[in-house]
Amino acid sequence: MEPVTVSVARFELAAAPLEIAPLREGLLRQAAGAYASFEGWIRNHNDGRPVQGLRYEAYEALALEEGRRIVEEAAARFAITGVHCVHRVGELPIGGLAVWVGASAAHRGAAFDACRYVIDEVKGRVPIWKHERYTDGPAQWLHPDGPGSPPATP
Repeated sequence: MEPVTVSVARFELAAAPLEIAPLREGLLRQAAGAYASFEGWIRNHNDGRPVQGLRYEAYEALALEEGRRIVEEAAARFAITGVHCVHRVGELPIGGLAVWVGASAAHRGAAFDACRYVIDEVKGRVPIWKHERYTDGPAQWLHPDGPGSPPATP
């Protein structure tokens, strides 16, 4: 088996809507025979409550550092040629794209595995919080570990 060289391992935060085509294009490599991606969208409900919209906030320096660590881990762990993750911050509407992960590899299995690893680790480790606004009551701050920091504001 030929050694795999990872030429892209990127993590970013973005305040503007994402354009997927250039992100995908950035992972194209002659050594890659496969590409997999994950898109996380804003849904209109959470835990049985109707959601009307949300805002993501991040501890930017730490989020970028931990996000980069995660994509570098994926690059070391899986036989991929590239991996890239972008997470939105700011206001997002229902149906909006909140997070995108893409991976390229010689074979599809590694690309799928890298995508799953990156999104699972980002959701659990990167300091990004969402402030959900509900149609049936007060807004709430959420993190994958459950309700928490930063404190809710009226």
